[in-house]
Amino acid sequence: MELAEISHVRYGLLNADRWVEKIVPILSAQIDALDLTASSGASLRPTIVKSLNNLLDQVKTQLIPKPAEGGGLAGFAAQAQAMMITNMLAGLKPHVPEYADMVLKELGKPENKKALRDYMRNVMTDGAKTTFGAVDTTWYSGILKQYNCANGPACQTELSKRIADLDSSVSFHYLLALCATALAFLILGNSRPAIALQLLFCVILLAGGLLTPMLEVEAKISSLSLTFFGQGISFPEQLLYYQSKSVLEVFHTLITMGQPEMMLVGVLVLMFSVVFPALKVIATALCLIQPSLLTRFRLARFFALESSKWSMADVMALAIFMSFVAFNGLIGNALGGLQGKGVQLVIPTDSSKILPGFYLFVGFCMFSLWLAKKLERSVDAPPPLQTAPSDSTV
Repeated sequence: MELAEISHVRYGLLNADRWVEKIVPILSAQIDALDLTASSGASLRPTIVKSLNNLLDQVKTQLIPKPAEGGGLAGFAAQAQAMMITNMLAGLKPHVPEYADMVLKELGKPENKKALRDYMRNVMTDGAKTTFGAVDTTWYSGILKQYNCANGPACQTELSKRIADLDSSVSFHYLLALCATALAFLILGNSRPAIALQLLFCVILLAGGLLTPMLEVEAKISSLSLTFFGQGISFPEQLLYYQSKSVLEVFHTLITMGQPEMMLVGVLVLMFSVVFPALKVIATALCLIQPSLLTRFRLARFFALESSKWSMADVMALAIFMSFVAFNGLIGNALGGLQGKGVQLVIPTDSSKILPGFYLFVGFCMFSLWLAKKLERSVDAPPPLQTAPSDSTV
């Protein structure tokens, strides 16, 4: 869960602070490289010429007075002023390209280039200060502090290493539990003490299956790369969704959703995954202590010998497998449209996996069927023949 939190997309791709950290250096480099000399100013010249011509047209509009009503001396003066302004501006317009060259020359001076860069850099800095993401990083910072990590990627590496070591240990122990149970069923016979010991192995498998997560569902973007102003921007592994739950946690989640249909599913999961197996274990233990319960009480016989036939192991295995396969394809199909020119998106297809809890629970179901058969043979076996006493003993 800590690795999932530290890798979540809310702290990376969806965090404005991360974008600011990546974009500001690129924009700063572009500003430093800004040069309004002849080569770079060639594209600015037509714009400056057009702007100067527009400026002269605006001056003409504002300076030429409107014709006075009634004519007379005032009207003649206005016409004379308009003629002078028109002639003056007409004489200036042919020199607009020269003025544009002068403007470009002034912009190319070191002091003016520095002033322009400083202005643009201040605007960029002010924009960066007012751009931020409202993301609560309390847990994120706590994880970094807990593992003494300088940043998120370093913490991801450390947590991944620890998880790999723990996964190896868990895999060894759950395989050891399954192998030990299989060996016990193969070696031990059908006597009541042997069945009692085998029942203990089944109880251990059931407890591990119920308390250990069964399925890990994970959706993530392995990497996202794009080009901005000729510079590459990349985000490493971004987690979209992560859940790892046991049967009891799934039941709690379904019940707390508050929807009747989800509560019904939760009750069914609890009944077939917890209640039925627990009643089977209890009934088997009682029948080992008092075998006559199998013949006297039909309910005891049902849970001890027949309830395994009603096991939901196959249904649960199919459901988990289907969700495993379907979820792996869902994320790739949904995000595959982001692929395009300049964007590289890597989406894994093996981001979900079945965990040891699933194998332990299925192991319990299989061995409980075997145990029911052994118990049935033990009960139905004829009693050992009594040897007749010898004459000498009489």
